[in-house]
Amino acid sequence: MEQLGISSNLRLYVYTVYKLGYTVYMLPSRTAQRIADTARRLLDRGGAEAVTMRRVASAVGITAMAVYRHYPDRDGLLNAVADRGFEELAAHLATISFSGSFEERLSKMAEIYLDHALENPRLFELMFLKPRHGARKYPRDFMAGTSPTANRMAEVIREGMQNGYFRKDNEWEIVFEMGALSHGLIMLFLGGRMAVSKEEFRALYRRSFRRYLHGICN
Repeated sequence: MEQLGISSNLRLYVYTVYKLGYTVYMLPSRTAQRIADTARRLLDRGGAEAVTMRRVASAVGITAMAVYRHYPDRDGLLNAVADRGFEELAAHLATISFSGSFEERLSKMAEIYLDHALENPRLFELMFLKPRHGARKYPRDFMAGTSPTANRMAEVIREGMQNGYFRKDNEWEIVFEMGALSHGLIMLFLGGRMAVSKEEFRALYRRSFRRYLHGICN
C-alpha cells in the first residue's frame, strides 16, 4: 500500500492488488481510522507481533472479517500504521526552520529522527527494521523521491555538494548511509546492547553523526 500526499482526514490510500494487477482508490472511513489507531496502540504495547486482525477486531468491537473490508490483510494494516509514523515524522520536519551550516541542519534532522525513535520505539522498529511487504526500498524508491523524510536530507546534501562543502558523490548513497548509522545505533540502544543512559546515548549519537559528516567534507 502506498499513501499519496494529501492531508487531514481526507488521506487517500492506494491499495495495489498485485495478483490481479489493478489499483483501487478509496477514502478511509471512521472505522478504518479506528482500526489503524487500535493497531497502533497494540503495536506500542507489544510490538508488531501483538497486532493481529483478531485482536484488533476485538478491541474495536467488530468482527475479524469486518477488518478485512478496510484493510486487505495484516500487512496492509501494518503498512498503514507505518505510513502514519512516516507522516508524523515528516510533519515534524516540516515545522522546523532549518538554518545554519550544512552540518547544523543535518544534525538537527538527525536529532528529530532520534527523538521520534526514542518516543516511539515499537513504531520505529516497524517503520525501519521489520520486513514489510510494500515498504520503500533503496535505491529505487528513494531516488524516485517517494520518501518525504529522506528527501529533506538529500536536498541539504545536494546543496552542500554544489556549494563545495561536501565532496561530490552520490547524495542518495550518503543519505542511506546516514540512515543506516542512525538506525543501527538506535537499534543497539533500544535492544539493550549499550550500558549507557539515554543522555549518554544521545551524546554518542551526536558524536557519531558529526564524525560521519566530517568524513565527507572537502
